[in-house]
Amino acid sequence: MIVYQPRPRTLPALAVTALLALLLVALPGHAQESRLPSIGGSGGGLIAGQQESDIGQQVMVSIRRSAPRISDPLVYDYLSAITYRLVPSAPLQNRDLTLALIDSSAINAFAVPGGIVGVNGGLFLNAATEQQFASVLAHELAHLSQRHFARRMEQQETSAPLTLAGMIAGIVLSAVTQSDIGFAAIAGTQALAAQNMLAYSRAHEQEADRVGLDILASAGMDPRGMPEMFEIMMRQNRMQGNRLPEYLSTHPLTQSRVADTRNRAEQYPDENIRDGQEYHLMRSRLQVHYAPSPDVAVETFEAYLNRPEAQRNDAIRYGLSVAYLENRQYDKAVDILNDLLTRNPGRITFQVTLAEVRLAQNRMDEARTVLKDALARNPGNYPIIHTLARTEIADGNGAAAAEYLKQLTRQLPGQEHLWLKLAEAEGMARNIVGVHRARAEYDVLMGDLESAQRQLRQAQEKLPAGAPQRQIVTERLAEITSRLHARANS
Repeated sequence: MIVYQPRPRTLPALAVTALLALLLVALPGHAQESRLPSIGGSGGGLIAGQQESDIGQQVMVSIRRSAPRISDPLVYDYLSAITYRLVPSAPLQNRDLTLALIDSSAINAFAVPGGIVGVNGGLFLNAATEQQFASVLAHELAHLSQRHFARRMEQQETSAPLTLAGMIAGIVLSAVTQSDIGFAAIAGTQALAAQNMLAYSRAHEQEADRVGLDILASAGMDPRGMPEMFEIMMRQNRMQGNRLPEYLSTHPLTQSRVADTRNRAEQYPDENIRDGQEYHLMRSRLQVHYAPSPDVAVETFEAYLNRPEAQRNDAIRYGLSVAYLENRQYDKAVDILNDLLTRNPGRITFQVTLAEVRLAQNRMDEARTVLKDALARNPGNYPIIHTLARTEIADGNGAAAAEYLKQLTRQLPGQEHLWLKLAEAEGMARNIVGVHRARAEYDVLMGDLESAQRQLRQAQEKLPAGAPQRQIVTERLAEITSRLHARANS
């Protein structure tokens, strides 16, 4: 079953990308953890590395608060794998990245100082090949490596005050009215700086194209995927008329730039690089997720499979199994997955999905058997452990689920939904201290340090003096309190 992160405090879907752009230049407002650090006045030069890190952390707080996200471990695991395949080839100063998978069917991706890379689920839908998908990631990594944000901010200093005033007003309006009114106001203020920014933005885009092509080639991927992806975006642009696709609103694209990128890509050796199967499995999984209904997803994939050339296409058959799962046609899903596993023994995606079907059927022992067998061959695998934790929670085994989730929070401490699941499991196991500690870490990631402080104090009160766990809680409480004091004095 495809899992997505519900939006606790949601801004309009169309506003998500605009909000991310605003956060890059927002000035400190009232004393909230989500405010961005000051980047200095004119003459300050490029923002410092620590300031970029602080900006990235606060942008992630705002993403967690406002942007609906896909928390499907299989999709996230693939995104992480393909990103870190590219990272060694990128000239990044900081290779410790934070990935955000946004639940939107629009084409979009973004990179934020501090190593934040965001991707919309819609990028999977629109990129027909893994090479095209990777080209967008390579382009965003190039923006990070060339520190385009800092260079853009340096150029903006003279026009920033008026622009920032309108942007801040727009954020307030949108948060209060829960509508697009505030973003209409923002668009007006941004227009004042647009003429001065345009040529510089195009220069940055061309530089990111060139660096991105090198990243792709060095990582063993096909640079030709980049002009192919640009052409897909241009076609979408023409079909949508005056409504610019989200990605193109922040990444200006022209026919000359497409032609330039195509010419540059052709200079690399043509090595006939083939896609990995996992990309197409995840693409099918997200096609089901974005289908209007499970019925429609089933009809769509059945129609795909009726094409003669698709009979042995594992990605299409896998998509149909996921559609059957979502449509509660469990026996049909199991038949396909068992056949896929016969032909691809040990493939994690098929094993996890089979376990998801068994979980949906309340056949916990069968789900657990599939997953434990898979985990024995793939220790530490995120999707397997995550699904095991779900299975134990569904079966009422809070303590077992908590052990799995503790392992995952050590691997991925920035995934707030894991801390919520851990709090649920600890509650089921009647470990109240564990609930408070997990909730505190969730609150930290959401930027609510006051609530985190309260949770840790409650945990501290329930632990006897001298207990090792009390010392751990006390040290974490001191860290949070120090951050609150620093914020109050800033």
